[in-house]
Amino acid sequence: MHFNSIRIVSWQGEAPALRLIRETVFILEQHVPEELEWDAFDDVSVHVLALGPDGKPIGTARLLPDGHIGRMAVLKEWRRMGFGSAMLQRLLDEAHIRGIKKVILNAQTTAVRFYERFGFQPVGEEFMDAGIPHVKMTLSL
Repeated sequence: MHFNSIRIVSWQGEAPALRLIRETVFILEQHVPEELEWDAFDDVSVHVLALGPDGKPIGTARLLPDGHIGRMAVLKEWRRMGFGSAMLQRLLDEAHIRGIKKVILNAQTTAVRFYERFGFQPVGEEFMDAGIPHVKMTLSL
């Protein structure tokens, strides 16, 4: 994996690629209702876009102005290859650059260990979001 395959992008500049990944992972694969996937935060968020060796979009995540990280998705055939870690690290670096002191995310319970490797700590009880069990996690930068 090349570091330049993980880029910070805007929704305005890369919406078709970002939408394609999220539709594939969240709406088609995980059955998240489409109306829950799209919100007003995409326009004001910093997005990360991972590209495969052929230059095609394979992963995304976003950082909201208040420090929330979300919508982390990697296409199935590209998982467990380090793209999620690289995207998360890039967003954590971006949060630090922007002076964000605390990063918050709602992790699917199957991903808690992944986020713990970066120092995130679970906070509170498990809850359901779009029919999927989640837990809130925080990290102080």
